[in-house]
Amino acid sequence: MAFSKLMTIFLSSFTLAFLIQTSFGANPLFHFCSSSGNFTANSPYESNLKTLINSLIYKTPSTGFGSGSSSLIQSQNQQAYGLALCRGDVSPSECKTCVSEATKEIQSRCPYNKGGIIWYDYCLFKYSDTDFFGKIDSANRFYMWNLNNVSHPLTFNYKTKDLLSQLAQKASMNPKLYATGEVKLEESKKLYGLTQCTRDLSSADCKNCLDAAINELPNCCDGKEGGRVVGGSCNFRYEIYPFVKE
Repeated sequence: MAFSKLMTIFLSSFTLAFLIQTSFGANPLFHFCSSSGNFTANSPYESNLKTLINSLIYKTPSTGFGSGSSSLIQSQNQQAYGLALCRGDVSPSECKTCVSEATKEIQSRCPYNKGGIIWYDYCLFKYSDTDFFGKIDSANRFYMWNLNNVSHPLTFNYKTKDLLSQLAQKASMNPKLYATGEVKLEESKKLYGLTQCTRDLSSADCKNCLDAAINELPNCCDGKEGGRVVGGSCNFRYEIYPFVKE
């Protein structure tokens, strides 16, 4: 599945907070459209994609993850593959709302592309005409970070990487491939972190995906109060305020 290259996004602390307060957000965090090929209206691929989307909207909310393929209309190279993942702390109703919005929005932004991926704060949706299950997606990735700098970047960077590395290990051992945690900072402050993988990955591949993302910290978020690296197979986030539901 050929998508655009890595992109970066600058977000102020206000914008990050706004995204949290508006659930999955009025707008997606980011999206990519595949360049692998197009389909035509009323084609077998479009029918298969719609069947797949309806299936994922139905099956994803109960566990927070859904994947599958559709080839109800048998035709060469017309099978659609897709997955949806909701953040591990969101409710089934919030998950359904987010996935429903994501599937509509990506079809609007990539109307005839045979592949696409879209991220919201609460979920992601990804589809393609090729089987990508069980493979680490290292092509689709973007950065987001808070514009505010911390007072002691070297210490903060060390604690951030240490926390996220621990959470990467924890997530890889969790059946949901999801983990959150926190660590104390100076002056009674805390650092909060989250790691998550799509559940088509093995435990080992989840760990490898997260480790690679965490290694991007110097490029992404050096000395920043908050940040995230978001990919097609895994993501992490850290902030100096709590951002997940209890």
